[in-house]
Amino acid sequence: MDLMEKISALVKRRGFIFQGSEIYGGYQGFWDYGPLGVELKNNIKKEWWKKMVYGREDVVGIDAAIVMNPKVWEVSGHLSAFTDPLVECKVCHKRFRRDTFDEFSKSVTGVGNVALKKEYLDAFICEDGKPHPKDKLTKEKTFNLMTEVFLGITEPKEKAYLRGEITQGVFVNFENVVNSSRVKIPFGIAQIGKAFRNEITPGNLTFRSREFEQMELEYFVKPDEKKSQETFEYWKKERLGWYTSLGIKKEKLRFKDHEPEKRAHYARYATDLEYEAPFGWSEFEGIHHRGDYDLGKHKLTYKDKETNEEYTPWVIETSGGVDRATLFFLVDAYHEDGERVVLKLNPKLAPYKVAVFPLLANKEELVNKAKGIYLELKLLFPTCFDARGNIGKRYFAQDEIGTPWCVTVDFQSLEDGTVTVRDRDSAKQERISIDKLPDYFQNKL
Repeated sequence: MDLMEKISALVKRRGFIFQGSEIYGGYQGFWDYGPLGVELKNNIKKEWWKKMVYGREDVVGIDAAIVMNPKVWEVSGHLSAFTDPLVECKVCHKRFRRDTFDEFSKSVTGVGNVALKKEYLDAFICEDGKPHPKDKLTKEKTFNLMTEVFLGITEPKEKAYLRGEITQGVFVNFENVVNSSRVKIPFGIAQIGKAFRNEITPGNLTFRSREFEQMELEYFVKPDEKKSQETFEYWKKERLGWYTSLGIKKEKLRFKDHEPEKRAHYARYATDLEYEAPFGWSEFEGIHHRGDYDLGKHKLTYKDKETNEEYTPWVIETSGGVDRATLFFLVDAYHEDGERVVLKLNPKLAPYKVAVFPLLANKEELVNKAKGIYLELKLLFPTCFDARGNIGKRYFAQDEIGTPWCVTVDFQSLEDGTVTVRDRDSAKQERISIDKLPDYFQNKL
């Protein structure tokens, strides 16, 4: 079983991620987050907001609507330029991105595949899992990724779109934010929200989905080539540092610049922050120099109240995928120690910070003592209570979901008011006084 298979099994077994509408066979490209998954995802968003908004004096937040006036997408260029190059299989009539076919072609014709059947060397694997001849591919065409939605109670209904990116909600509110707050250039507007893309080839668990969540900052600067380049480099460093501060290994991250011909229609220049996933280096956050493209398209300007200078600001954007970040935090945290599986999540991201156990579930005095500790700690941070099975199985279960510390109430606890605190990563244990537990864990966090 490869790593992605192990991760896929773990996230379902432990309640992180489920296939959307699974009882009806699922729906490709849509995922549901279970009790632990929603906590992990919310913790990632909380840490992002804390860093990008609360930790700065030059950034404010908004939450724009998912559905906007269709004119927004027309003016922004998304209806004409928000496309993917796709090919179609004439055998099963599935469409998919050309690059996915190219990646497969390289893999089956590369070194180490000499024993592969000849039928595969002149073929590609389509979505039905079968090899189809390469000459059954159509020529590459572009297809718009915007997802249509129809509104109204009478026919014909009005056609609108589920947003393909959350960015435009910031730009159309640029004037509102400037007029209603004290921001002045340079400043940023942050947002976290859902977006939708009519992806043809969803895959690799939540990596490529049709419904996903983004966390973005649009940072507005004066139109100055040197200063904007400095800002671009500053945000590259900041975003890389945020991921490593939360535990992702630095050697697993890299920046990959966009070649001019592959840049998005709005980008002056751009780079991707990539993670070395089990399925290869994969982009999960982009840093883009959007220039004055968006504000210019919407005919929006900024007037400096001190100098009366009026201009169209340039924009440096950081755009990260919440779902992709969640997946990569899980992958990066996954460890095997013999038969023990451990998710070495940063405690700030872990769904539960502490688990509290009675040593024996059939001893009322131990259970009552453990319940009291659990209820006290639960007021301070996410804490769970577990009395199922033996103590070894409880440790195993908590390791597997990433809980940093386990507290065990035993018979000594009844005598001297101390408990055993076990560390997830080292499995080392120490005795801590019950009345010192809140400060102990607060300091750890």
